[in-house]
Amino acid sequence: MRMTTSDEARCRLYLITPPAFEPDALAGELARALDAGDVAALQIRLKGASDDAIRRATDALRPIAQERGVAVIMNDRADLAVELGCDGAHLGQEDGDHAAARRLLGPDRTLGITCHASRDLAMRAGEIGADYVAFGAFFPTGTKEIVHLADPEILAWWSELFELPCVAIGGITPANCAPLVRAGADFLAVVGAVWNHPEGPAAGVRAMDAAIARALREEA
Repeated sequence: MRMTTSDEARCRLYLITPPAFEPDALAGELARALDAGDVAALQIRLKGASDDAIRRATDALRPIAQERGVAVIMNDRADLAVELGCDGAHLGQEDGDHAAARRLLGPDRTLGITCHASRDLAMRAGEIGADYVAFGAFFPTGTKEIVHLADPEILAWWSELFELPCVAIGGITPANCAPLVRAGADFLAVVGAVWNHPEGPAAGVRAMDAAIARALREEA
């Protein structure tokens, strides 16, 4: 299963799991969130967790997403992505050999690579066969320490020159996402905007989808 955009949904939501969660409890919330709107992908991101904890979380969440046509992406670990039946892996710059991960994932699984705010890293990612590049952070975020702050201009540059999709990440909310959508982001990766929404994750998905649609209308 591939992350895709279309003329009808040129920019789509890329949902990342909360930093820590109890899998069975999150499963119900995830189902309601995915049923609430358009989500292209779910990234399972459990920094510092044991392999067994990641396996348990993936076994609980992966079927829910895949049954709804949502691609499941494993953070950091191409090996676990293959082992656990995920649709791909997302690797940071420090997450091992990207070319080896590309070979391990094969042609049918997605490889995404974090490129921070670097044009050079993005072009290198494309050369080794990434299926998407991720730029950010664009805004302050409580999910991780901000080392690289990106400008929406990098999205415009990338989308004008390359066909490879780009993901925008970092502190994205319904209130601030419009410049990223208009600059050419194919996917908006979010954590808190959905999981911390005061009315629940389903409302968070609806709010993000509405904000993306509004930005696309304004662009037209």
